[in-house]
Amino acid sequence: MLYNLFSLVLDTVAGLFAGVLLLRFWMQIVRVRPPQQIAQFTFQLTDWLVKPLRRVIPGVGGFDWASVLGAYAIALLATAIKVWMVMGYLPASLFLLALFSVLQWIIYGWTALLVFEVIFSWINPHAPLAPFVQALNAPLLRPIRQVLPLLGGLDISPMVLFLLLQFAGKMLAYLFVMSGMIPV
Repeated sequence: MLYNLFSLVLDTVAGLFAGVLLLRFWMQIVRVRPPQQIAQFTFQLTDWLVKPLRRVIPGVGGFDWASVLGAYAIALLATAIKVWMVMGYLPASLFLLALFSVLQWIIYGWTALLVFEVIFSWINPHAPLAPFVQALNAPLLRPIRQVLPLLGGLDISPMVLFLLLQFAGKMLAYLFVMSGMIPV
């Protein structure tokens, strides 16, 4: 019981922090200018980790890969702590388990951004954060919108993307379970 509680807290803290690191990277990929408050929060929270990592892995292709490396390092640390508490040693598959965590966090982050966009479209499409969230979702929704026409003025591309993200998450878990990396 105590392990489950500790694991929940560790997963939550690691997931939220790594999520901010991944958001920082995604904002660079999409080339979106975040609102001032989000930019300050993101950079103040992550600079202590990203700036030293830039010495190890510089930006390549105009992207700050140190943010992704930071998210992976957080996943590696959180996974190592949890596995060591259960097994008493660290298996060789630890690096792949951390990769699984990062990939899960990416899917969760995209899903959360999609949910925010849907909520904004229902409640207040002109909210100050709505254009920012739409810009973050645009690269994911654009290919679906090109294939799927509006149905009676209704854009169902977010629903299709949501289902695709859920499918990707299930397939990712299935692949890791089948490889023996994650116990059933």
